[in-house]
Amino acid sequence: MTQIDARLREDVHQLGELLGTTIREQYGDAFLDKIERIRKGAKAARQGSADGARQLSETLDQLNDGELLPVARAFNQFLNLANIAEQYHRVRRRDPGEAKPFENRILDELLQRLLADGHDREALARQVGQLDIELVLTAHPTEVARRTLIQKYDAISAQLAEQDHRDLSDAERDAIAGRLQRLIAEAWHTEEIRRVRPTPVDEAKWGFAVIENSLWQAVPTVLRKADQTLQRETGLRLPLQAAPIRFASWMGGDRDGNPNVTAKVTREVLLLARWMAADLYLRDIDSLAAELSMQQASDELRTRAGDSAEPYRALLKGLRERLRATRAWAHESLAGPVKPSAAVLSHNDELYEPLHLCYRSLHDCGMGVIADGPLLDFLRRVSTFGLFLVRLDVRQDAARHAAALGEITEYLGLGRYQEWDEEQRLVFLQTELSSRRPLLPADFCPAEDTAEVLATCREVAAAPAASLGSYVISMAGAASDVLAVQLLLKEAGLRRAMRVVPLFETLADLDNAPTAIERLLALPDYRAQLQGPQEVMIGYSDSAKDAGTTAAAWAQYRAQESLVDICQRHEVELLLFHGRGGTVGRGGGPAHEAILSQPPGSVNGSFRTTEQGEMIRFKFGMPDIAEQNLNLYLAAVLEATLMPPPAPEPAWRAQMDRLAADGVAAYRGVVREHPQFVEYFRQATPEQELGRLPLGSRPAKRREGGVESLRAIPWIFAWTQTRLMLPAWLGWEAALSGALERGEGELLQDMREHWPFFRTRIDMLEMVLAKADESIASLYDERLVDAELRPLGAHLRDLLSQAGDVVLGLTGQTQLLAHSAETLEFITVRNTYLDPLHLLQAELLARSRRREHEAGSALEQALLVSVAGIAAGLRNTG
Repeated sequence: MTQIDARLREDVHQLGELLGTTIREQYGDAFLDKIERIRKGAKAARQGSADGARQLSETLDQLNDGELLPVARAFNQFLNLANIAEQYHRVRRRDPGEAKPFENRILDELLQRLLADGHDREALARQVGQLDIELVLTAHPTEVARRTLIQKYDAISAQLAEQDHRDLSDAERDAIAGRLQRLIAEAWHTEEIRRVRPTPVDEAKWGFAVIENSLWQAVPTVLRKADQTLQRETGLRLPLQAAPIRFASWMGGDRDGNPNVTAKVTREVLLLARWMAADLYLRDIDSLAAELSMQQASDELRTRAGDSAEPYRALLKGLRERLRATRAWAHESLAGPVKPSAAVLSHNDELYEPLHLCYRSLHDCGMGVIADGPLLDFLRRVSTFGLFLVRLDVRQDAARHAAALGEITEYLGLGRYQEWDEEQRLVFLQTELSSRRPLLPADFCPAEDTAEVLATCREVAAAPAASLGSYVISMAGAASDVLAVQLLLKEAGLRRAMRVVPLFETLADLDNAPTAIERLLALPDYRAQLQGPQEVMIGYSDSAKDAGTTAAAWAQYRAQESLVDICQRHEVELLLFHGRGGTVGRGGGPAHEAILSQPPGSVNGSFRTTEQGEMIRFKFGMPDIAEQNLNLYLAAVLEATLMPPPAPEPAWRAQMDRLAADGVAAYRGVVREHPQFVEYFRQATPEQELGRLPLGSRPAKRREGGVESLRAIPWIFAWTQTRLMLPAWLGWEAALSGALERGEGELLQDMREHWPFFRTRIDMLEMVLAKADESIASLYDERLVDAELRPLGAHLRDLLSQAGDVVLGLTGQTQLLAHSAETLEFITVRNTYLDPLHLLQAELLARSRRREHEAGSALEQALLVSVAGIAAGLRNTG
């Protein structure tokens, strides 16, 4: 066993013991013994013991209604504690001589490789400074943990760090153990599941909290270390105003299918972001003023500060007052429009310039060591977060824009916009965009839906440009979808450029994306007015739900290749926005490998991607973990820009065409064409119950209907809960088996060895198959599914088994993830606590479906706790 395994096991054991003590204090020894029997039975059953399986089943069957919730909570809490221990061990103190984690050394090693390959030092440093990576934080109904609990979990992690010192006295070690015991007791006695569905504003506040508690510290640390690495390797520094990583958000702006996100909500979230930014800077400036007490200053600074014995503090005092005025104005404006005073900061330069003056003065006066301390971190934060903290994207469905324009054209007596073909739409839109007169008469009174679309456009027009990101059009399919939004924004009074971004989501839309963008860029007026890059969003979730991950992944790749070629021909910069989720079924997986597997030329110094739901917490919830993940993004985008992967060989393309065709046929043959599939899905998974649970602000369905009406997130979340993981692998088993039957195994091996795109897909497939579990999925069928539907479940589990076998054949292993012993160890440890939760959830679903129960009842709470525990145990769930 490695040292890290031993230390991790020690922490997991310690946290588990402390949780057991807490449970014993509330419920007594007999109940704790019951929990232990369940745990031991699950572990023995995993090892193949029939007695263990029987003990587990009998103990769970004997639970009365009053015991269901505390048993579910016990296993849920243990999985969260195991997560805390695992996360901490990624950033724990290293012994002398022990290698730094890969994530902490990746940028250093990449720069050394690039220099060894002949890259010019100055050009390399310039490229690092010009990187433009934007991580877009999105709220999704898979983040079930409450903010108050997350804060307690962070405090537990901090105590693990406190005790990770070899020179602690017995008293110090006892004190840490006591604090850990109290924190775990606080977490246990805190209701872990919210009783009411969060509002979009609640979700936005959760996103701001991630910045406040983690990213605010992590970003300047990452940039400081990148600066030091550049100095060491190239002799050059990262420019002061460089912001290679920025953040945007969909929380409060994503109204696609979410009626709770209104124009009023968007305005409120924009103001809250300004308030939060001002408040964070005020905390920094108070600390900075305490440090900058020196008297010596440049003439330039003295001129600004006046006759002061402490010129730096004098300058910062004025900036502090302006930040207070900004914060107060943002707060007052929440109640209604308030005209800002002259003191309110309205542009980033107004914040940056006085700080930069202090920085220059300190360097000019020989105090560079002071300038390059917290003041430099402050400047880096201003460059990254600005006055608006995050840039808010707005997202709306293309059909909503078309419907709004349809109402307008009918009112004007021009006919129904929705019934026009693409050419008719383009003629109308171009004419109106070039017209100086307004489209809408003053007495136009739109219906509610159209009024909301127009109100959103007015909020966009009124907001400062720096506070907004892109206007994303979901389910886009044509050039007219982009012009439609531009026209609505023009009508709302927008007179500046804003990126309007088509999101191509279904398989057909991805295939049509190049045609749509070619048509768009061929429009002379559009091309002439395009400022900055042409942004295009690639949808991973809905394309995978539509066609399966085999065909969807290849369609995404081909669309990106074509878009790169089209934009190069039109001499337009392309910015690809990747709409990834947390799971493999939604384009998720390790970000570093995913970026390096993109088509050559598609990552050209810039990269935009969504970070979703619970993955935000796992990747960015703690400063040290956030630092590691930001390092991965920096290094991957730099490498993909300067050392892009090779273009696929013709034989590889032809093979992917065959795999995609076989994959989509197999996937749709089950999901769309099997007459029993929809009913089986609803019985075998908690899909129906998930829609009723208060997980997120957005409804689980866009509209009434079957699988096609479901959002991609609950579609995948439901299958993950039962461990069948169907959306992530269905179709691959047929595609790969077919290739092997055709004697193409050698070609597949060649692709896996030399083509990062294919290798990454197989690696992600292997990871999700290792987390899938036929026996667990079978338990749900036995407990929940009608007898006539069970053969379909058995068939799907056979397909899962085939997928595992074919991946083992391709990788030459005898066990999935045999090459990653640590990951296997984590999965094994978690299964001991996941198995009881799965069995308990199946029982809870059965009881829930047999009888009516009130919202918020113990039964519903226990069910939701089981959902949260399984999500915590499997990590990338939605």
